[in-house]
Amino acid sequence: MERRTAPELWRDAVRDAPAEPAYLEEEAEGWRPVSWDEAAERIEMLARGLLARGVRYGDRIAVLSRTRLEWILLDWAVMSIGAVVVGLYPTSSAKECEYILEHCEAVLAFAEDEEQTRKLVSVRGTLPALREVIPFDRLEKLEAEGRLAKHLQPEPVEEDDLATLIYTSGTTGPPKGCMLTHRNLVTAATCVVEGVQRPGDVVLLFLPLAHSYGRLAHQAASHRGSTVAFVADVTRMPEALAALRPTVLPAVPRVYEKVHANTLGEIERAGGLRRRIGLWALGVGARASRARRDGTSVPVFLVLQERLAERLVFAKVRERLGGRLRLGISGAAPLSTDVMEFFHALGVPVIEGYGLTETASSATVNEPEDFRIGTVGRPVEGAEIRLAEDGEILIRSDSVFAGYYKEPEATAASLTDDGWLRTGDVGEVDPEGFVRIT
Repeated sequence: MERRTAPELWRDAVRDAPAEPAYLEEEAEGWRPVSWDEAAERIEMLARGLLARGVRYGDRIAVLSRTRLEWILLDWAVMSIGAVVVGLYPTSSAKECEYILEHCEAVLAFAEDEEQTRKLVSVRGTLPALREVIPFDRLEKLEAEGRLAKHLQPEPVEEDDLATLIYTSGTTGPPKGCMLTHRNLVTAATCVVEGVQRPGDVVLLFLPLAHSYGRLAHQAASHRGSTVAFVADVTRMPEALAALRPTVLPAVPRVYEKVHANTLGEIERAGGLRRRIGLWALGVGARASRARRDGTSVPVFLVLQERLAERLVFAKVRERLGGRLRLGISGAAPLSTDVMEFFHALGVPVIEGYGLTETASSATVNEPEDFRIGTVGRPVEGAEIRLAEDGEILIRSDSVFAGYYKEPEATAASLTDDGWLRTGDVGEVDPEGFVRIT
């Protein structure tokens, strides 16, 4: 089998569609398209700039930022020279950042702005390994150094080399660093089926890139040739939806719940005839949705009612989501059946998947044309699911992590001798292979 490392995902995209927009970067006057060629040039120069600064194979490089183009360029650049990316949440305190930087022994840290830079500088004195904190506004200088360092060559990167450390929330103790290899990341990204992301899609990304879900979304987009549009400020989502008109929205349940609640609230506040029409339309959509999911034909009278509901209600709701949204992806927590049925009735199916940081957020997924509400779908290609005697879900896949950084006992407790990950979640598998978390 062909050797595959994470940077090859974007290199493939550059080769296949160099002039196509890879990213949409927010600027003062709107969102600017960044082609694969332009992105590749910046990634290469950042990588050589890092080499010129003395970064070497295996070094840990931290990034403290919201979801922005610079984060992703650094992600690819760092991994391409065999160094290890460590994400920090911009909402983390200086003390929380200090713990992770000390634990992973980061040699460089990048910070989005002055506020985040001050946060890291305030703890730098306790971090002997940390040589420098670099604000994003100095990345151009790093790229310029890279243009003068074309003679520097990184060591070869292998599939089983460490690519990133993603720290868990640490709800039962200090955060643990999940070691994800290039093989893990490539497996997760390439298992995202074509119906979920495909060439020509615009993927609106606001998920934090310190989380494996956000990283999977952007890395899968490279593999599928989709365009990623960034929203650093979540409060600007309505404006971004209108301007970017995305086709795919990976999000957490709260986003879909809010759209659902706002729609119901507006219908109730409308009162009178408008309220009755709104509730009638939602009822029609729900009945038609259930019929289609059950595999039965939708009665003619219901089809006619649905067309009227489309003109009166559904099209207006979809327009608030940009007007082109064809798919929502919900992860990180369960989404209620009511909300999923609401979106399916709108003609925008929201599908759920299941994965952990320890599986690079990849294990099971519903597909747009083959899904079961209330489940997290079937195992992705190459993944195996089995249930332990107590119902615990066990996963075996090339996306399963290499262990917890500096935590051999925790690693041993999480993995069986034959490579199955103990998820800690209890579930069941139906006769058709759909997994349900119980």
